[in-house]
Formats: sequence, C-alpha cells, structure tokens
Amino acid sequence: MQIGPYFLNSNLIVAPMAGVTDRPFRKLCRAFGAGLAVSEMVASNSLLYGSEKTKRRADSTGETEPVSMQIVGADPAMLAEAAKYNADRGAQIIDINMGCPAKKICNVMAGSALLQNEPLVGRILAAVVKAVDVPVTLKIRTGWDKNSRNAISVARIAEAAGIQALAIHGRTRACGYSGEAEYDTIAAVKAAIGIPVIANGDITTPQKARFVLDYTKADAVMIGRGAQGQPWIFRDIAHYLKTGELLARPGVTETLAMLIGHLHDIYDFYGEYTGVRMARKHIAWYTKGLPDSAGFRHAMNQLQTTRGQLDAVEQFFAESTGHTYIMENEMAA
Repeated sequence: MQIGPYFLNSNLIVAPMAGVTDRPFRKLCRAFGAGLAVSEMVASNSLLYGSEKTKRRADSTGETEPVSMQIVGADPAMLAEAAKYNADRGAQIIDINMGCPAKKICNVMAGSALLQNEPLVGRILAAVVKAVDVPVTLKIRTGWDKNSRNAISVARIAEAAGIQALAIHGRTRACGYSGEAEYDTIAAVKAAIGIPVIANGDITTPQKARFVLDYTKADAVMIGRGAQGQPWIFRDIAHYLKTGELLARPGVTETLAMLIGHLHDIYDFYGEYTGVRMARKHIAWYTKGLPDSAGFRHAMNQLQTTRGQLDAVEQFFAESTGHTYIMENEMAA
C-alpha cells in the first residue's frame, strides 16, 4: 500500500487510540510488522499552546518511518497551523481525526461531530492539505447516526480535497463501540473513490482481517482494540494472509518477555510517576485470561513504583507458568 511517496511494508495499520498509541506502543507494533502506526490524537490548540504532556504525545523520536501524527480540532486555520507544526518537527504523514466519538471531543464540534457539517469538513481538509508538503490522511466513521450515514459523501469531499488515504471505522458516532461494524458501508466507500481505503472495526483475529479485506476490497485494515495486550497480532495476521496458516499464541514465557520490554520502554518514556500509571492498563491487557488475573490486576493498581510493578509481574507470570504446566499435564493425562 502507498500513501503519497511512502510504500508501506504491510497493509496492517495501528489505529490511533487516545492514551494507548503512545511512542512505546507504536514502536512495539511496528516491530511486529505493522506497516504504519498513527499517533494518539493531539488537540490542535493544545499542540500549539499547550503543555509538555501534549508535546510528549507528538514525540516520534526513533520511530520507524513513515511517521504519522493525528490532529483533532474544528477550526480550519488552527488545524492547518497544527499540521505545519507537526510536519516541521518530523511528521511525514498528517492524519485528521473526524472519527472520535468521545463526548468531550464532540461537544466542541470536533472528531465525529464534524460529519454533521460537510462544508466545514471540506474547508478543514483543504486548509490542512494546503498548509503542508506531506501527505494528509483522514479518519472518519460512517456518519453521525443511523439516519445520517454520509461516509460516501465525506469520502468524495476528502478525495477532492487531496486527502491521500481514508480510514473508516465501520460504525456511526451514535453506535460508539457497540454492535457490529458496517462492512457494507466501507465496501460502498471503496467502490466510490479512487484513493486508498483502510477498513477499521472489530478486526481481532487473522481470519477476520482476511474476511474484511476480501469483503470490502479495502487496501488495508486498521487494528485498535485487537492489539491491546497482544501487539503480536500484526505478525499473526501477516503470516495468515501470506500462508493461510495460524501461528500459535505466544506462551507465558514469551508473553512475559514482551511485557517486560514494553514496561521498560514506558518507564523510560514517561518517568517513574506517570510510567507506573500508564503501565497499568497494558499489564491488565497482557494478563487477561490468565489464572487469577482479576485479583492480580486489582493488586497491581495499588503499586506505586516501577520496581514494585516489575517484581509483581514476574511473580505473577512465574505462578502462571506453573498453572499452565499443571493444566497441560492434566490434559495430556
């Protein structure tokens, strides 16, 4: 797949997720074969006038190219300025968020709320494309609600404005994350425009990725929640798409090694205080489904130091290895 001058090494893309797709997570997913990892959204006004926290969200130091940074807002001029700010600091692709369903974003008429105002969508896209020399991409939903699905119309506006690729989460804003993704709408958008289309929503297994690609004819799939706690999903999907074979899920020992490496990257990026707090959600995702994981997660949330987290994780996985060994031997018997 190609976005502007950039040929991606796979058609598997990490979805932008607020509070999740920070630099450590993006780098990890890229290491497992994702062709692109879009940053968590950065508010255009905060980026231009905001805090160190906001600047950290836009930090792409050491990332595999191309680097894609997502901006969110509702003012064409401010979004254009934010796009230029990012491009001047190394972003090679600018992504515009018109898909976020969160109330605090929609209440200021940003994110998916913009889908209700197609003229404003056109002005924003034109302003951002004009402001930068790098490719601009767009993330949308299928519409505001089931009575106003306008993804095809917005997609045509995007193509006319010079957008280089369009990602679609197959739900309306009103749907949130409930119900099943609307792959029919994504297929209709793909048939209506000539730029690359990226299908997003409910892609949690290699088999589902294959189905979505075949059904929608999309150029790529975007994976968000399916990568939480299992960043190796990109490796698994790539292998399945190439061979038709499923890889075995990583064992307890391999999962522990991945988690420890991820935790150290988080601590290095955020520091002790924030790192401990950012790590909690990832630890919960990695350990989900393991014996006694619910009690472990509750205890983990009380720990206040990186050393305490690391020790607790290693102890938990050591006990889980024992549980797994016993279970496997019981099954063999």
